[in-house]
This record gives sequence, structure tokens and C-alpha cells, in this order.
Amino acid sequence: MYLAIRDLKAATGRFTLVGVVIALVALMGVLLSGLATGLVDDGISGLRAQRFTHLVMQAKSAGVFSKSTLTTSETSKLDLDGVEHAELGVSFVNTRSSGGKSFDLALFGVAPDSFLVPRADARAALERANSIVISQELADDGLKVGDHLTILGNEIELTVDGISQAGSYGHAPIAYTSLDTWQRAFYGNDARGRFSALALRSDSDPKLALGSDLELLTKDEAFDGSPGYAAETSTMDLIRFFLFLISALVVGAFFTVWTVQRTREIGLMKALGASDGYVVRDALGQLAIVIIAATLVGSLLGYGLGLLVPGGVPFSLQPISVLAGSALLVAVGMIGSVLTIRRISRVDPLIALGR
Repeated sequence: MYLAIRDLKAATGRFTLVGVVIALVALMGVLLSGLATGLVDDGISGLRAQRFTHLVMQAKSAGVFSKSTLTTSETSKLDLDGVEHAELGVSFVNTRSSGGKSFDLALFGVAPDSFLVPRADARAALERANSIVISQELADDGLKVGDHLTILGNEIELTVDGISQAGSYGHAPIAYTSLDTWQRAFYGNDARGRFSALALRSDSDPKLALGSDLELLTKDEAFDGSPGYAAETSTMDLIRFFLFLISALVVGAFFTVWTVQRTREIGLMKALGASDGYVVRDALGQLAIVIIAATLVGSLLGYGLGLLVPGGVPFSLQPISVLAGSALLVAVGMIGSVLTIRRISRVDPLIALGR
């Protein structure tokens, strides 16, 4: 490492320049990680917090609640012995408060005695007709217990009877009402026991004899039905992939040029008896110092900037995700040095003699 450290001191400007580029990539990686996590949380946090393990939905609905309609006559034929189950209704609605303010929300209809109720103290509220339990996000927007919300379109009025950490679904805050109220709101007198999905809670994969009109989804598969979930996650993954690719190319190009400029020094070391392994380890040590230091600085700056993001933005930094992304960036940078290692191993000691 003697030569590596000496080069770092002698060419501070060059190494600082490539270090700044790597730090900026690390910074962007942290911010994108926070944005991706925030978008996911904003899209599925309420569904992820639910205690079901599987959903029975209409076939080919792909986890989209608006494409799935089940009836009690269909699900009553299923053999659900030993499997806890509950009917679930989900719809996106636009509402107006008594003060005239509009609220978009994801309305979940659940039976008051089911395991889908977010909190035990919400059961009593859901047993009352036309009552609703709102999420904390809606409370932060000004709604409070006792307020009235009117569902636009059918003009059904709901009374806020409780507040819960219900989360969000499809980037809309979740509100809970009883399944009976949900059915009356969307099907009127023609409900006929209809709902969106049958939620199951089981320690193992339930073995159900489903007909061609039904399908069984795991909770993770149900996430894909959230509006925009698949597109958002794939877009963020693609952006991060190109960030890492750019980082590998920048590191590889820089150290390739740097190796070309040091060809005589490397040849001299070999002429003095240094093995290929020693020279390669020296170069990799130099590379590791630059990448790790730059990644550490960029990740810390990104984490600090992430803490300044306003609360209304879908942004969430998870230390594990930041550490994993930083480790991946270091690994990608080291992989980008493969071409450099090949060039070092091929340097002829005779070049030190000017031949």
C-alpha cells in the first residue's frame, strides 16, 4: 500500500475529482432509495399493515380491487375449515366535509368483529350505522371526531367516530367503515352480499378448491394491484441500475487512464522484484480507499438532506436500505476495476528500461 498512498497524496486533485463523482452518485442513490421507499409506503402501507396472509379475489383481477367482485354465495362454497377469514370491500371515493373541504380516500369496508379492524377500540365505532374511522393523515388535514363526510356521487353522509394509524393505499389515506355501510354506499339495496375480496389468515398456504372464477393471492401479490405500485417500483429500480452502471464506468475509465499514466512505475516495481499479486493488491487498495471514502461522504450527505425533506413528500429513509445501497455501490465500483487489473498484470518489467 506504500505506492498507493503515495499516489493519493501526490495526485490529490485527480482523486478528489473522481471521489466527488462517486459521492454524488452515492448521494443520488440515497435520495432515490428514500423516494422509492416513500412511494411504496404511500401506496401499500395500509394493506401491508393488515393481518391477512392471502386474498381470494375474482380471477384475472391481478390484485386490483375495482376489478374484483365476490358474493357470499360464491365464497360460502369454499372449504375454509381452520382458516380465519373475513370479507373486505375496497373503493376509492371523493368526499366533502361539512366545512366544504374535499378529501380523497380509500374506503375499506370490514365487519366490526373481524380481524381486519385496525384497532380493538375501533370495533364499537364501526358497529354504529354510517360511521367511519379515519387515518391519522386525514386528521392531520383537519378532520376530527364528530365531523361529517359526504361521499360525492351517492350523497351518503358518514360520521367520523374514530382515528387510527390506518396508513394509505394507492396514495390515498385509508378510512374504515362497516361492511354493511360500504355495501349500501356502493350497491344500495342491490348489495346481495357483494364485496371486493375474501381475506384469509393462515400459518400455511391454504389448500382451497377454487373454481375458474376465483384466484388466490398472497399479500405480496396483492401489492401489485395498488395503483401505480408496479410502475413506480420498476422505474426507481431502473434509475438506480443506471446510476450504478454509470458509477462502474466512471471508476473503470478513471483508473484505466491512471494505470496507463503509471505504466513505467508499475514496470519499475516489477523489475525490482514486485510480483503481479503485490502490484494488483496495491492498486485495489488504492481503489478501495477512494470508493469507500467517497461513498461514505455521499451517503452521509444524502441521509442528511433526506432528513430535511418536508413531511408531505412521500419520502422515507431506512438505514438498512442506505447501508445496502452504499455497499452495492462499493461493490460495483470494485467490479469496474476489472479492466484496470488486467492492464496492470500485463505490464512488462522491461518497459522500465525504456524498451
